[in-house]
Amino acid sequence: MHAVVVSVHEAEVELASDVLWSLGVVAIEERPTALHVELWTSLGEDTDAVSAVLSQRLGPWPWRFVEVDETVADNWRAHAEPVWVDNDLVICPSWVPFAAVDGVTTLRIEPGSTFGLGDHPTTILSMRAVRASLVGGATVLDVGCGSGVLAVGACVLGASKATAIDISPASVPTTEANAAANGVADRVRVSTTPLALIDGTYDIVVANILAPVLIELADDLRRVVAPGGVLVISGVLAGHHQHVEAALRPLRTRTVSTHNGWAALTLAAV
Repeated sequence: MHAVVVSVHEAEVELASDVLWSLGVVAIEERPTALHVELWTSLGEDTDAVSAVLSQRLGPWPWRFVEVDETVADNWRAHAEPVWVDNDLVICPSWVPFAAVDGVTTLRIEPGSTFGLGDHPTTILSMRAVRASLVGGATVLDVGCGSGVLAVGACVLGASKATAIDISPASVPTTEANAAANGVADRVRVSTTPLALIDGTYDIVVANILAPVLIELADDLRRVVAPGGVLVISGVLAGHHQHVEAALRPLRTRTVSTHNGWAALTLAAV
């Protein structure tokens, strides 16, 4: 398994970490050294694709690949548990035993080296908001899809099709595998296509990404929402999302839900 190690000055740790989070990493470990701080993370095993992304996004910060023991890197898997989104909807890690329950929809998710096991508060909130807006046959665009849990979940719950995009190259094979595992491979399409190049509009657009990226993508997020459709955003802190709402006008907030200090908003045209 290949880790990505980014070297930054102490004052730039937060800024560099934000860039890595926006790329869809699952975790970041900070390792101080005598001269700088090393940020250890992973973006998948396609080193050519990862190199292309990092060369474009990391700017002045030097980085390198380091081969690590996969068994050590995956120790967290032993502690993974099913996550109940609602009383009748559960997201379960693919390797965790879980008996089927009558009336309960179970999503089986393998995150690989992407963000998206389903246990983060923003993912739970986003899934609830997508479900609340979902009508039979709706089309969905998942911006920053990670493991594809929201796109896959939307199709399992009745969406006619979902397009999933992410700048992380690891998201493509991971989302495809999760769609197949949940029986919706024919309705989920995933790529690293930038949002600016996405054509058409969608009934539900969901973007579970950090606030600065939401603001950066605001024009295109508005553009891809179909007339009468909604935009679901998360990755924003509860009580601190007015600046994101302002960037997305003329869309107006319809609902706000919170969980463990995070918020998800559903916005629509007035």
